[in-house]
Amino acid sequence: MKKFFLHLTLIISLFTISAKAQTKISISDLKCEMLTNPEGIDVLQPRLSWKIKATINDVKQTSYQIIASSSLEKLNEGNGDLWDSGKVESDASVNVIYNGKKLKDRQDVYWNVTVFTNKGEAQSKETAHFSIGISTYADWKSTRWIGYEKMSKGDSISQYSRLSARYLRKEIDLKKKVKSAKVYIMGMGLYELYINGNKIGDQVLAPVPTDYTKNIKYNVFDVTSQLKEGKNALGTILGNGRFFTMRQDYKPYKIKTFGYPKMALQLFVEYTDGSKDVIRTDDTWKITTDGPILSNNEYDGEEYDARKEMKGWNTINFDDKKWLSAEYVQEPGGFYEGQMSANMKIKGEVKPISLTQTPKGTCILDMGQNMVGWLQLKVKGNAGDKITMKFAESLQPDGSLYIANLRDAKTTDIYTLKGEGEEVWEPRFIFHGFRFVEISGFKSKPALENFVGKVVYDDIQTTGTFDSSNPIMNQIFKNAWWGISGNYKGMPIDCPQRNERQPWLGDRTTGAYGESFLFDNQTLYAKWLDDIKNSQTIDGGIPDVAPAFWRYYGDNVTWPGTYITVADMLYQQFGDAKVVEKQYPYMKKWMDYMEENYLVDDIMTKDKYGDWCVPPELLELIRSKDPSRLTDGELISSAFYYQLLNIMKKFAIIANTQNDIKHYDELASRIKKAFNAKYFNKDKNNYANNTVTANLLPLTFGMVPEELKQKVFESLVHEVEVTKNGHVSTGVIGTQFLMRTLTNFGRGDLAFKLASNKTYPSWGYMVENGATTIWELWNGNTADPAMNSQNHVMLLGDLLIWYYENMAGIKSNPETPGFKQIVMKPDFNAGLTYVNASYESIYGTIKSDWKKDKKGLVWNITIPANTSAIVYLPTTNVSSITVNKQKLTQFSASIKTDSNNTAVTLPSGSYVLNVK
Repeated sequence: MKKFFLHLTLIISLFTISAKAQTKISISDLKCEMLTNPEGIDVLQPRLSWKIKATINDVKQTSYQIIASSSLEKLNEGNGDLWDSGKVESDASVNVIYNGKKLKDRQDVYWNVTVFTNKGEAQSKETAHFSIGISTYADWKSTRWIGYEKMSKGDSISQYSRLSARYLRKEIDLKKKVKSAKVYIMGMGLYELYINGNKIGDQVLAPVPTDYTKNIKYNVFDVTSQLKEGKNALGTILGNGRFFTMRQDYKPYKIKTFGYPKMALQLFVEYTDGSKDVIRTDDTWKITTDGPILSNNEYDGEEYDARKEMKGWNTINFDDKKWLSAEYVQEPGGFYEGQMSANMKIKGEVKPISLTQTPKGTCILDMGQNMVGWLQLKVKGNAGDKITMKFAESLQPDGSLYIANLRDAKTTDIYTLKGEGEEVWEPRFIFHGFRFVEISGFKSKPALENFVGKVVYDDIQTTGTFDSSNPIMNQIFKNAWWGISGNYKGMPIDCPQRNERQPWLGDRTTGAYGESFLFDNQTLYAKWLDDIKNSQTIDGGIPDVAPAFWRYYGDNVTWPGTYITVADMLYQQFGDAKVVEKQYPYMKKWMDYMEENYLVDDIMTKDKYGDWCVPPELLELIRSKDPSRLTDGELISSAFYYQLLNIMKKFAIIANTQNDIKHYDELASRIKKAFNAKYFNKDKNNYANNTVTANLLPLTFGMVPEELKQKVFESLVHEVEVTKNGHVSTGVIGTQFLMRTLTNFGRGDLAFKLASNKTYPSWGYMVENGATTIWELWNGNTADPAMNSQNHVMLLGDLLIWYYENMAGIKSNPETPGFKQIVMKPDFNAGLTYVNASYESIYGTIKSDWKKDKKGLVWNITIPANTSAIVYLPTTNVSSITVNKQKLTQFSASIKTDSNNTAVTLPSGSYVLNVK
């Protein structure tokens, strides 16, 4: 097992006892934040965290004591047989490394914490628990992979692959009373696990996808309550997922395939008398492919014949004489790892809003929202009746489905009735991106009540809220939430509807940063960095898609550079230095690879995509044909590589590789000099052909000489404000930095205009034209819609970051990563009259709720316990400011003024700020 680190975040209840003040500090229930299922974690030294929640201001942790025990009984007795940290003088309440006895395979750990603050002492009222997984490959050696590596009747290997689900079962006889039991399962590509007829866990589409030749994720479940003394039945269904690839024997030079579905399982049982038993997968298991799931294919849908259901197949005493004995099969090849990121779950439901009959006798169901998941069906009919459901994002003018943008994805589910009263069905091993569904096969017109949309994405918390005085910006925010959540599928994918659904790196270069304000995506992106690392070639190359389900090793800077920018996001937003240390050698290897192969005369000569998806000059064009709109690819790659060198310098300090710092400094200096010599136009004070992106990148990255910054910015502003009439003219690359740079240079009003525009090209144009997610193209409704995914997130750029950092004023101080200190500096004059936003940081909830009118500004803020904030108020008149109805001049705080603002450093708590 790889000895890297992971957070186990806890929220603890704190009650302060103070004889003098009788101060009460309330705190929430103890729970594990980072892991939805803390069983079988793949770390030996987890990082422990807790959140202090106080109803009083200025609460600071001064020390802590952690007790970790091998049983709950010992913990309750105060016996820290695994670790008693003693009283540690520290304000660290996140990322505290477990430093007790070496943990063993399948070790259970129960722990709590006592926190000492400047306002009193408190102990957690509840306990946290985690367990270690199976640490070495050898521990699986007695467990064999089993499956059935053949096609059955109705299966096919082709461009449109079909493969029926595999059903496996085994009955076991437990001779004694069970004290505890855990099951460890690797079900490739997807599995459902049952014990005595009951599904284990509420996860769907598990486990998360990886390159199965590099690493395999196993899931762990405590099944003590599911087992009984005597006979028990184990059952699994294996779906295809990314393992039996959607397009078998089709473009094998591009699409990676892995084989037929297979499984390895270990069930560890401990009896009340202390004895133990292990049940493993072997050839005594029985298997059949003759079940009701006739086909399951992520692109094409799921086909289910209820007449073939096998009642009681996963319970004891089922007659499985016609089933085959499971075959021993070759293992997938990847290293076995405990899954640290969340599985997907059904996270919500959407009720349809209309059902329309078509001339050909079918019905069109409108969900009212472009969503990702599937449809639950309720139906009555005769045995053999077929209900067909075809999914799409939009309609044609005649009201029929528009499917051209799905390419060769069939996106169709078929349910064959068994004819036994009301039947309720939903698929198991696929998902769709859709708003509309064409329904056929009902004997009479169905009702809306026959259908429910199930929303499926990774089981991670929504951490951010945002509301403002601008309805367009609010709808864009909602569209972004739906788009981001729908594309979280154990990895961040580009789109959920057509025959792609791939984890493109370039879509998340800065997007992951913006997403982190809306979702607790830390473990998702930490896992994705491993996917990228595992896809690296021996010589250092990184693909554009990782895991490399598509072989796109084209070598460029802007897409693979996401490996570095996402690591930087994890450090900045979550204070995760360990992920930087872990990935640093591989990031350095790629940086060296690009330097050695493509740096010529200090210009990075390799670019593949340019400023992808620049808004075309005409609504009918997919790509711009106007050279004045297109930015030089080598300018982009050189500027971007320069920025990555600066990030790598920061990483070298974290990873304590001092020798690299000098190299990064010297190379960055050389590139900056060569870049300005080649691209800067002295007579015009702009770069290259004066596109917004050409000027934006050197400004943002600090490549423009200090004395020329304002002039270059004026060139940029003229392009945005005059030439492009106050509209977006950047593609995927430029849009990653556009909003923040405009605001940071004093033109937040222009950024606001871009954010609130309703005309092409803009995010608001999408909203005005019916979008409920974010489009792939700025003009996706007119530029050959067959080329447009209506659920993409790559064009968000830095918009969401701007929402939070520049409009709400919720930003982590770069000098104290992870929001230990918050920078609260909204642009109150950009164009909004109120903003109400919140963000659940690793320390707790940050709130910023401001409203201004002719009388002045009222700003309600919340700063989590054990943190502080630098709060910027838009006045230099200190006497006009009150804090909680007290004049600022009488308030105990650090106060500084500049030419425009008053900066106040506040400790934790809730405040009402007024500026008259």
